[in-house]
Amino acid sequence: MRLSGNSVIVTGGAGGLGEATCRALAAAGAAVVVADVADDKGKALADDLGGNATYVKVDVSEPEDITAAIAAAQERGPLRAAVTAHGGYVLAGRIVKKDNSPLELQGFRDTLEPYLTGTYNVMRLAAAAMAASEPEGESGRGVIVTTASIAGYEGQIGQVPYAAAKGGVIAMTLTAARDLAPMGIRVLTIAPGTFFTPAFGMPEEQATEHFGQGIPFPKRMGRPAEYGHLVESMIANDYLNGEVIRIDGAHRFGPR
Repeated sequence: MRLSGNSVIVTGGAGGLGEATCRALAAAGAAVVVADVADDKGKALADDLGGNATYVKVDVSEPEDITAAIAAAQERGPLRAAVTAHGGYVLAGRIVKKDNSPLELQGFRDTLEPYLTGTYNVMRLAAAAMAASEPEGESGRGVIVTTASIAGYEGQIGQVPYAAAKGGVIAMTLTAARDLAPMGIRVLTIAPGTFFTPAFGMPEEQATEHFGQGIPFPKRMGRPAEYGHLVESMIANDYLNGEVIRIDGAHRFGPR
């Protein structure tokens, strides 16, 4: 799928993985909509990318916000890619606590809302917009790239809500690809391992010392630019569809 002359939206575009994705896709010639709720960071990134980017405030739970981002993208060119890289609330804890009380239900729902429901919301609206466009030869009409986690395969103790959300994103991938195949829309998912982002609030070397030692090779945390490069490659490769790609340095989460 050609990026130059076309538009893309990236939810969570002002965050660590999202920012790297916006930079990679803008460098490849796409008109990028930075879709996020972080106004200052989103506007600053769009300004830094110059004429290749626009910031739109987007809560992935709100269909109207996503529709506005799609409209902003289509003003710049056909929408050819939608990438979900947004974060959200995460409830952590064992299903039954030390005092034998159950983990709260609302926190489980609040974790699924951005990571699973929000991803589906972006997917359905972006796909509908792509379906109404003219195909670009064999490349079809567009690509949707979602973000799961290796926790969706081997969640750790206390990660049931998060693992359920990310496992749901993984489960949607092939089914959505089959749903959208007649329209020439591909669906792919990335399952990152442990990546260093500004959210850690410490230097990369310090975070790697603490979190990166269990990673086989490279023996460090992932870098957002590596995620962004993978997104760009997945969009460009027309024969990738219905697949989840792990990017984790061969890391497999243990129970803790």
